[in-house]
Amino acid sequence: MQTETGAATALITNDAVVLGLLAAILALVFWTSSLSSKLVGRFYAIFPPILLCYFLPSLLTTFGVVDPETSRLYFIASRFLLPAALVLLTVSADLPAFVGLGPKALIMFFTGTVGVMIGGPIALLLTSWIAPDLMGAGPEAIWRGMATVAGSWIGGSANQTALYEIFEAGPDVFSIWIAVDVLVANVWMACVLWIAANQKKVDRILRADVSAVDRVREKAEAYEVEHARIPVLKDLVLIFGVGFGAVGLSHAIADPLSAWFGAHVPIAQRLSLDSSFFWLVLVATIVGVVLSFTGARRLQGAGAAKVGSLLVYVLVATVGLNMNIGAVLDSPAYFLIGGVWMLIHVALMIGMAFLIRAPSFFLGVGSMANIGGAASAPVAAAAFHPSLAPVGVLLAVVGYIIGTAAAWFTGLVMMQIAAGAG
Repeated sequence: MQTETGAATALITNDAVVLGLLAAILALVFWTSSLSSKLVGRFYAIFPPILLCYFLPSLLTTFGVVDPETSRLYFIASRFLLPAALVLLTVSADLPAFVGLGPKALIMFFTGTVGVMIGGPIALLLTSWIAPDLMGAGPEAIWRGMATVAGSWIGGSANQTALYEIFEAGPDVFSIWIAVDVLVANVWMACVLWIAANQKKVDRILRADVSAVDRVREKAEAYEVEHARIPVLKDLVLIFGVGFGAVGLSHAIADPLSAWFGAHVPIAQRLSLDSSFFWLVLVATIVGVVLSFTGARRLQGAGAAKVGSLLVYVLVATVGLNMNIGAVLDSPAYFLIGGVWMLIHVALMIGMAFLIRAPSFFLGVGSMANIGGAASAPVAAAAFHPSLAPVGVLLAVVGYIIGTAAAWFTGLVMMQIAAGAG
């Protein structure tokens, strides 16, 4: 949807300048967070650095300094920096330790899926009672746009596009719900980043059993300490070569694979198998896992995970550009509906986490694997600890696979609700 802060009115349209601004914001946040002032310490206890790295770029969009729709920075970050970060964060992964995390990760993920599937119809039902004039009819019916959001919030953008085609949503309702999708999901993403920065407090509230997650984290930290060394130029070149060499390999495999599945497998679209981004994330993760069984794992001691984390922070900043808080003023009722929908999802997640004593890590990553998909789940996981990023990727892949079918069923339920309201 073209925002009011479009290309003609955005103050800065040069991506090089925007990238410089984002780099300066990241540097400013990290520099100020390292200051020894008590006031600064209290401020960052409330607003953790990663949250500011996400929120401050959104102000550039909200106040018309940057137009994310014309900028290519997010596309570049998600297609180049994200797979490199996945490889560098996964190369030191301990797969047996991930298996030891138990079933709670999957339970929380599927709880998030159910939350989206239940939340949409409930929000629509409330709308039909309170504001029936919003329901619409034909291609512009509200339920059609909501079905595309369900595809995005269970799987990802590829699933959203599939639902757009399946339910033949009109362009106006689709554009409104894209804005709702982005803003509401990004607000919750900000909350997840806050949870990650305050995970010990949240875990105490949830009465969580964090032993399994702590074992993975401690084992990764012990490995890094044992093999830590001051990196020399050769180490940095090797880290760069492994990360971006894997990016090239992933693109070389992902593009023809997605084209082949799209041409030869009838259900490819419903399973996101025709999405090159799906294969890009999956192949990059597989490459990282394979390398973790080789000598490349020793790059962890030279700072591979720290370089991967830097790339994640750049991605976080570009994701923040997509959040235009002022967009709420354009269609407040639709954002209210989306907010109710998200609150139902979150309430179900928190309730299940409390019930099974799941750590906040599973709550945040299980949710973002649905709501944010492959671009956000590893970011959320890495915010809890860099060694946990692969868990976010694997759950997001599950979301891609089931996203279209689950959202299709949700759309059918919402269609019946809309028909009954009419």
